[in-house]
Amino acid sequence: MTNSSSITQFLLLAFSDTRKLQLLHFWLFLGIYLASLLGNGLIITAIACNHRFHTPMYFFLLNLSLINLASISTTVPVSMTNSLWDTMAISYSGCAAQFFLFVFFLSAELYLLTVMAYDRYVAICKPLHYGTLLGSRACVHMAAAAWGSAFLNSSLHTAKAFSIPLCGGNAVHQFFCDIPQIIKLSCSQSYLRKVWLLVVSVCLAFVCFVFIVVSYMQIFRAVLRIPSQQGRHKAFSTCLPHLAVVSLFISTGMFAYLKPPSMSSPSLDLMVAVLYAVVPPAVNPLIYSMRNKELMDSLRKLMTGCFHKQ
Repeated sequence: MTNSSSITQFLLLAFSDTRKLQLLHFWLFLGIYLASLLGNGLIITAIACNHRFHTPMYFFLLNLSLINLASISTTVPVSMTNSLWDTMAISYSGCAAQFFLFVFFLSAELYLLTVMAYDRYVAICKPLHYGTLLGSRACVHMAAAAWGSAFLNSSLHTAKAFSIPLCGGNAVHQFFCDIPQIIKLSCSQSYLRKVWLLVVSVCLAFVCFVFIVVSYMQIFRAVLRIPSQQGRHKAFSTCLPHLAVVSLFISTGMFAYLKPPSMSSPSLDLMVAVLYAVVPPAVNPLIYSMRNKELMDSLRKLMTGCFHKQ
């Protein structure tokens, strides 16, 4: 039994005790990380450099790519380093910083996906008001609100989580400092504060989830009323990538945080954490670019130009 004042470092969960599997984990995460850097970096460059993409939809997509880059950079490099050097240690301050940044970017992504659902709703259901409701100033304000709300949410969660006395040792049963695993280390007397953290997170996520679902119900009703097949296809092509990203993000996140304790095990928790913390930032660029011909053409020209310069 230890308290938080005596803890100077935490021990993260290793993927394996076998050296070969540790190196396999390093190379696998390195490949995913580089793919995420490349995909999101190309999308950011294409949107920033092409004036055709200076629209609300692509502005929010640029913000999402920035969040994906930052999110995966918060967790994966530390895990890769630990596997490469066969260590599990992370300092107390390092764990608190990782906790804060991960919650910040996780919250920012959820809020931004909600804003993007509103963008698609206005574009399809209220196209005549699109320029008014989603002008450049309104887009900046909504993006700033998403980032600002995420910062406030993360600050409150970090302050609460690391002010709770820790009596469960310093072994974090995850490859990064995640919310449920840090809360598990807290003393039993802090039960109500633990519940408060989870209730706030679930309520915020539920509100965003309901808003996204209602938005897409209205979107699909409007799309099905479009007379031409080409018009329906164009509308679906801009909505389906966002819906796929939302589904992947919310389904894996909800399973990670709301699954019953009886289903919890180190291997399952590890796999689920990879699915919601590592996989989405790597596959999101692929999902968006595959269904968007203009973006795909721009990325192809960008990559071709880079190769020709070399």
